[in-house]
Amino acid sequence: MKNLSLRLLAAIACILPATTACDKLDDTRVPNLPVHLVFNSVADWHTWGLGGATDHKRFIISDTERVPSGYPFTALDRTGFGGILLVEDVNGNIIPYDLACPVECKSTVRVRIDEDTFTAECPQCHSTYDVFSLYGHPLSGPAARDGYGLRRYHASRGNVPYMVISN
Repeated sequence: MKNLSLRLLAAIACILPATTACDKLDDTRVPNLPVHLVFNSVADWHTWGLGGATDHKRFIISDTERVPSGYPFTALDRTGFGGILLVEDVNGNIIPYDLACPVECKSTVRVRIDEDTFTAECPQCHSTYDVFSLYGHPLSGPAARDGYGLRRYHASRGNVPYMVISN
Protein backbone atom coordinates (compact mmCIF):
# COMPACT_ATOMS: atom_id res chain seq x y z
CA MET A 1 0.00 0.00 0.00
CA LYS A 2 2.89 2.35 0.85
CA ASN A 3 4.51 1.69 -2.56
CA LEU A 4 1.22 2.46 -4.31
CA SER A 5 0.94 5.78 -2.46
CA LEU A 6 4.53 6.68 -3.35
CA ARG A 7 3.96 5.79 -7.00
CA LEU A 8 0.76 7.83 -7.06
CA LEU A 9 2.57 10.84 -5.58
CA ALA A 10 5.42 10.44 -8.07
CA ALA A 11 2.94 10.28 -10.97
CA ILE A 12 1.18 13.43 -9.75
CA ALA A 13 4.53 15.18 -9.37
CA CYS A 14 5.38 14.33 -13.01
CA ILE A 15 1.97 15.21 -14.44
CA LEU A 16 1.40 18.49 -12.58
CA PRO A 17 4.21 20.47 -14.26
CA ALA A 18 3.12 19.21 -17.67
CA THR A 19 -0.46 20.37 -17.12
CA THR A 20 0.49 23.80 -15.82
CA ALA A 21 3.34 24.59 -18.22
CA CYS A 22 0.94 25.82 -20.91
CA ASP A 23 -0.74 28.19 -18.46
CA LYS A 24 2.27 30.47 -18.00
CA LEU A 25 1.32 34.11 -17.77
CA ASP A 26 3.63 36.81 -19.07
CA ASP A 27 2.94 39.89 -16.95
CA THR A 28 6.31 41.52 -17.65
CA ARG A 29 5.77 42.84 -21.20
CA VAL A 30 4.99 46.34 -19.92
CA PRO A 31 8.24 48.08 -18.86
CA ASN A 32 8.82 48.10 -15.11
CA LEU A 33 9.06 51.84 -14.47
CA PRO A 34 9.01 53.36 -10.96
CA VAL A 35 5.73 53.37 -9.06
CA HIS A 36 5.24 55.42 -5.92
CA LEU A 37 1.92 56.76 -4.72
CA VAL A 38 1.19 57.56 -1.07
CA PHE A 39 -2.09 58.21 0.70
CA ASN A 40 -0.91 59.86 3.90
CA SER A 41 -4.06 59.48 5.99
CA VAL A 42 -7.43 57.78 6.17
CA ALA A 43 -8.93 61.12 5.12
CA ASP A 44 -6.76 61.13 1.97
CA TRP A 45 -7.85 57.58 1.25
CA HIS A 46 -11.54 58.48 1.67
CA THR A 47 -11.09 61.43 -0.69
CA TRP A 48 -8.89 59.85 -3.38
CA GLY A 49 -8.87 56.09 -2.73
CA LEU A 50 -11.39 53.32 -3.18
CA GLY A 51 -14.79 52.98 -1.54
CA GLY A 52 -15.47 49.24 -1.61
CA ALA A 53 -15.68 46.06 -3.65
CA THR A 54 -15.31 46.53 -7.43
CA ASP A 55 -14.44 50.21 -7.02
CA HIS A 56 -11.60 51.42 -9.25
CA LYS A 57 -9.57 54.57 -9.90
CA ARG A 58 -6.93 55.64 -12.39
CA PHE A 59 -3.78 57.58 -11.45
CA ILE A 60 -1.72 59.00 -14.30
CA ILE A 61 1.25 61.35 -14.33
CA SER A 62 2.42 62.16 -17.84
CA ASP A 63 3.67 65.16 -19.78
CA THR A 64 0.15 65.88 -20.98
CA GLU A 65 -2.17 64.81 -18.16
CA ARG A 66 -2.69 64.37 -14.44
CA VAL A 67 -5.45 61.96 -13.40
CA PRO A 68 -7.42 62.32 -11.21
CA SER A 69 -7.76 66.05 -11.72
CA GLY A 70 -6.93 67.84 -8.49
CA TYR A 71 -5.06 64.93 -6.89
CA PRO A 72 -2.13 66.35 -4.87
CA PHE A 73 0.69 64.58 -6.72
CA THR A 74 4.15 65.27 -5.27
CA ALA A 75 7.57 65.38 -6.93
CA LEU A 76 8.21 61.84 -5.61
CA ASP A 77 5.09 60.28 -7.11
CA ARG A 78 5.44 57.92 -10.08
CA THR A 79 2.73 56.00 -11.90
CA GLY A 80 4.64 53.37 -13.87
CA PHE A 81 4.52 53.03 -17.65
CA GLY A 82 0.88 53.79 -18.53
CA GLY A 83 -0.50 54.87 -15.17
CA ILE A 84 -1.99 52.97 -12.25
CA LEU A 85 -5.31 51.16 -12.21
CA LEU A 86 -6.23 50.77 -8.56
CA VAL A 87 -9.03 48.28 -7.83
CA GLU A 88 -10.63 46.74 -4.77
CA ASP A 89 -11.63 43.10 -5.15
CA VAL A 90 -14.68 41.49 -3.55
CA ASN A 91 -12.62 40.53 -0.48
CA GLY A 92 -11.51 44.11 0.18
CA ASN A 93 -7.97 43.65 -1.17
CA ILE A 94 -6.40 46.62 -2.92
CA ILE A 95 -4.74 45.57 -6.18
CA PRO A 96 -2.78 48.02 -8.36
CA TYR A 97 -2.05 47.32 -12.03
CA ASP A 98 -0.30 49.22 -14.79
CA LEU A 99 -2.92 50.72 -17.10
CA ALA A 100 -0.90 49.91 -20.25
CA CYS A 101 -2.19 47.03 -22.33
CA PRO A 102 0.55 44.37 -22.50
CA VAL A 103 -0.39 43.49 -26.08
CA GLU A 104 0.00 47.05 -27.37
CA CYS A 105 2.91 47.99 -25.03
CA LYS A 106 2.33 51.71 -25.47
CA SER A 107 2.04 54.06 -22.50
CA THR A 108 -0.92 55.82 -24.12
CA VAL A 109 -2.98 52.68 -24.85
CA ARG A 110 -4.65 52.12 -21.49
CA VAL A 111 -7.21 49.58 -20.34
CA ARG A 112 -10.58 50.80 -19.06
CA ILE A 113 -13.09 49.12 -16.79
CA ASP A 114 -16.26 47.97 -18.52
CA GLU A 115 -18.97 48.76 -15.96
CA ASP A 116 -21.30 46.09 -17.38
CA THR A 117 -18.88 43.16 -17.27
CA PHE A 118 -16.47 44.38 -14.54
CA THR A 119 -13.50 43.52 -16.73
CA ALA A 120 -10.67 45.72 -17.96
CA GLU A 121 -10.65 46.13 -21.73
CA CYS A 122 -8.07 47.52 -24.13
CA PRO A 123 -9.65 50.04 -26.53
CA GLN A 124 -7.10 49.11 -29.24
CA CYS A 125 -6.84 45.29 -29.37
CA HIS A 126 -10.04 44.62 -27.35
CA SER A 127 -8.34 42.13 -25.05
CA THR A 128 -10.14 41.76 -21.72
CA TYR A 129 -8.65 41.10 -18.29
CA ASP A 130 -10.10 39.99 -14.96
CA VAL A 131 -8.83 42.54 -12.45
CA PHE A 132 -11.28 41.88 -9.61
CA SER A 133 -10.71 38.16 -8.99
CA LEU A 134 -8.00 36.74 -11.28
CA TYR A 135 -5.24 39.31 -10.73
CA GLY A 136 -5.06 40.72 -14.25
CA HIS A 137 -5.25 37.43 -16.16
CA PRO A 138 -6.43 37.74 -19.76
CA LEU A 139 -9.92 36.54 -20.59
CA SER A 140 -10.18 37.17 -24.33
CA GLY A 141 -8.49 38.67 -27.36
CA PRO A 142 -4.80 38.60 -28.33
CA ALA A 143 -3.79 38.79 -24.65
CA ALA A 144 -5.59 35.50 -23.89
CA ARG A 145 -4.19 33.88 -27.02
CA ASP A 146 -0.61 34.89 -26.16
CA GLY A 147 -0.83 34.67 -22.37
CA TYR A 148 -0.19 38.37 -21.62
CA GLY A 149 -1.44 39.58 -18.24
CA LEU A 150 -1.51 43.05 -16.73
CA ARG A 151 1.57 44.09 -14.76
CA ARG A 152 0.77 44.13 -11.04
CA TYR A 153 2.20 46.40 -8.39
CA HIS A 154 2.13 46.28 -4.59
CA ALA A 155 -0.22 47.93 -2.14
CA SER A 156 0.64 48.08 1.55
CA ARG A 157 -1.63 49.40 4.25
CA GLY A 158 -0.37 50.98 7.43
CA ASN A 159 -1.27 53.69 9.92
CA VAL A 160 0.79 56.63 8.67
CA PRO A 161 1.07 56.62 5.74
CA TYR A 162 -2.25 54.86 5.30
CA MET A 163 -1.60 53.29 1.89
CA VAL A 164 1.50 53.01 -0.29
CA ILE A 165 1.45 51.81 -3.89
CA SER A 166 4.87 50.70 -5.21
CA ASN A 167 6.61 48.21 -7.48
